Amino acid sequence: MKRYWSRLLALVLVLTIGLMGCSGSPDSLTGDYRQDTLAVVNIMKEALDLTEDSPNRAAIQAEARQKINDFSARYQRVKSVSNLSSFTTMRTALNSLAGHYSSYPNRPLPQKLKNRLEQELDRVESALRRDA
Repeated sequence: MKRYWSRLLALVLVLTIGLMGCSGSPDSLTGDYRQDTLAVVNIMKEALDLTEDSPNRAAIQAEARQKINDFSARYQRVKSVSNLSSFTTMRTALNSLAGHYSSYPNRPLPQKLKNRLEQELDRVESALRRDA
């Protein structure tokens, strides 16, 4: 009887681990490049609009970092999007904001960087409209 229970437990563990490995993507993105890019653009614009005394500043910055990481991990090696102008401009904006967050986590964004990021994000949106 003990042997039966140990085999049953082993089978349940194998099935559980196997099904967890087959679950959907662990990131917060859908897999649709256009929709994912717009979602990241929106959270980045929200992060750019934050003031130094915003009560939800840390949460929005954390969400922006997560979206940046998810976007980079998902689309970095996808050949079908790597040649799109929206992707190259998006990567530039992502790298700029992520670089600021990692180098100066407690400092507000400089106005010059904000202006440049807003321009780049507007270019990404217009490029997505052109490609659609």
